[in-house]
Amino acid sequence: MPRIPLGDWVTDAVDFLTKHGRPVFSAISDVVGGLVHGLSHLLSAPPSLALAAVVAMACWWLRGLAAGVLTMAGLVLIDMLGQWDAAMETLALVLVASVAALIVGVPLGVLSARVPTVSTVARPVLDFMQTMPAFVYLIPAISFFGLGEVPGVVATMVFAIPPGARLTELGIKQVDRETVEAAEAFGTPPGRVLTRVQIPLALPTIMTGVNQVIMLSLSMVVVAGMVGAEGLGANVFGAITQYNLGAGAESGLAVVLLAIILDRMTSALGTRLAPAARRSADRAVHGGVANVLRYRPRPVFALSGVVVFALLATTLGIVGTGGSGAKGKPITIGYIPWDEDIAVTQLWKAELEKKGYQVTLRQVDAGPLFAGLGQGDIDLFFDAWLPATHADYYNKYKDKIEDVGVWYDKASMQIAVPKTDPANSVADLKGQSSRYKGRIVGIEPGAGEMKIVKTKVQPAYGLGDYKVVESSTAAMLAELDRSVKNNQPIAVTLWKPHWAYTKFPIKPLADPQNAFGSAEKIHTLGRQGFAKDFPDLDGWLKKFTMSDAQLFPLEDLVMNKYKGKEAQGVAEWEKQNPAVVKKLTG
Repeated sequence: MPRIPLGDWVTDAVDFLTKHGRPVFSAISDVVGGLVHGLSHLLSAPPSLALAAVVAMACWWLRGLAAGVLTMAGLVLIDMLGQWDAAMETLALVLVASVAALIVGVPLGVLSARVPTVSTVARPVLDFMQTMPAFVYLIPAISFFGLGEVPGVVATMVFAIPPGARLTELGIKQVDRETVEAAEAFGTPPGRVLTRVQIPLALPTIMTGVNQVIMLSLSMVVVAGMVGAEGLGANVFGAITQYNLGAGAESGLAVVLLAIILDRMTSALGTRLAPAARRSADRAVHGGVANVLRYRPRPVFALSGVVVFALLATTLGIVGTGGSGAKGKPITIGYIPWDEDIAVTQLWKAELEKKGYQVTLRQVDAGPLFAGLGQGDIDLFFDAWLPATHADYYNKYKDKIEDVGVWYDKASMQIAVPKTDPANSVADLKGQSSRYKGRIVGIEPGAGEMKIVKTKVQPAYGLGDYKVVESSTAAMLAELDRSVKNNQPIAVTLWKPHWAYTKFPIKPLADPQNAFGSAEKIHTLGRQGFAKDFPDLDGWLKKFTMSDAQLFPLEDLVMNKYKGKEAQGVAEWEKQNPAVVKKLTG
């Protein structure tokens, strides 16, 4: 059967739109990015307790005293977990994406309910949007909008439109036909039938759609974190890639609490806005404690209270300690979840902040990171392995990237096994796949080493009976740790420099056929115009180098002893290496 080159067509279409639609995408990016950052700043500016009180009072009015108290407790717990700022960034992203999805979805649902042809055409489109894996939306979104919150918002909006449209259409179609005919019999215009009869009666179902849109948007925050969107999603993504269980639990719990609060508030809002549901709830009679727990203040008192707390929160935010207050020249450093990159990025973040820079870190995978460098969303990247590992990405964007310099020149890739393993060469693995469960445990699928192992190492040594398992660096290290402790054979993809060679009793396998290639160099890359925009930093980085004796302890401190508290690891290393630190920016 002839192969349909659908992928080539889609790539060509995205390239065409990226090239010719840049002004439109830039305008959308500016608007959406401005909305997200503005709303995030507004939510983060007041003291957390004041804003929590405002939200709790709103929940009290919507659902009752018990719900208000639990909402307050949930928000305080988020703050106590150290996730408040990330939660507000996530809330801003979710609100912007949800509003955008509803602006499109609700009118589409109304039109589909009233015009059968529109419903027939829209249904397969909505099916496509809802069933397409959410990750796929990020690929063109990165090309159009670069890294950060904007591609996350756009991908989230596209993913969340279908439930809003479907439930709006369903709610209007479920309105009693005789009621509509009665309104029409009295000469009511179609527009008033819609706004005065159909939409009010369909409101509970429409609000269910609103609730689902918000929940789907919140479920996308982790996915959005993969393309550099700040917030809880970025924290969860970072915890996954670095195998940080504690950080993952804290961020994950904050996502759950935020989801529960938004779910309860939006579902109660549907009840409050729908006349029939509101009357039914008001008729429900309870006694004793139940009445107290379900007590809701009158709207005028609730609104007054919210206004007072909002003014208080805003005032405290302005005159208090709200806002980061960070000043200085902003710079965005991108990094991938490779240990040497995390360690060096954290080291330079600390040094640049001492010099007054306002440093923003974005963790993404290698592909989006090079795309971000090419589009100017990322200013600096410390971990480009050349000429082999990252060659594909570098060659694609080299015309839009500046090579700042080499800071490590003995980088190499290997397959590693436990020291007690009889294999000493990659050639020794041939015919022994059952010993290693038929697998070589790999890292991120986008890593250059994975491609080299599959396309060069396996054919060169006849290892076709091995499966190269795609995972992450953290997952590979966790599996290595488990196998070493249980004295089980394992083969993993690894590289030098890496602290694993000092932490675990493992050895690299020799590569007599040089399938991995010669030793590589780790380059620092800047976006186009980096040297012009950051002349001092460019000069410091051109002189920057690290030896094994300097790099391995830094990695060990940042990735092991102070895992999740990277700044403390850097601080301890700097105390041990004052002369090296002095040379960095000297």
